[in-house]
Amino acid sequence: MKKIVFFLPVLFLMMACNNTDQVEVGNKTSMQVEPVFDGGTVVKGEVIKAQFVVKNTGNYPLIIAEVKPGCSCTVAEKPEKPIKPGEEAIIKADVATKNAQAGSPLSKSLNVVANTEPSVTQLVIKANIK
Repeated sequence: MKKIVFFLPVLFLMMACNNTDQVEVGNKTSMQVEPVFDGGTVVKGEVIKAQFVVKNTGNYPLIIAEVKPGCSCTVAEKPEKPIKPGEEAIIKADVATKNAQAGSPLSKSLNVVANTEPSVTQLVIKANIK
């Protein structure tokens, strides 16, 4: 009986400390993002600085595990902290155009790996090189 009297308050204390923002493996959420960034017309050699606003539209924290550029001319930066439901964060990407062909359109992709369904979302950076 003493054990029950001891463990019952401990159980209630643990339940009272439940944090709804806690990240658990396997919790899928959803996100909203404009998949195409239009860099407009840029001069060959300039760096395109793209930004994608990501909104967590689900019920669990959004965790962006990785942002993989499609080539070495693109460098991406992801949010490090989980994005709470209803909140936004920014994925940044810089595209070097020094090796791009002038007079032709440029299209570079990023694959975003997150706890969403599907787990990979492709983003595209487009521009015209002059």
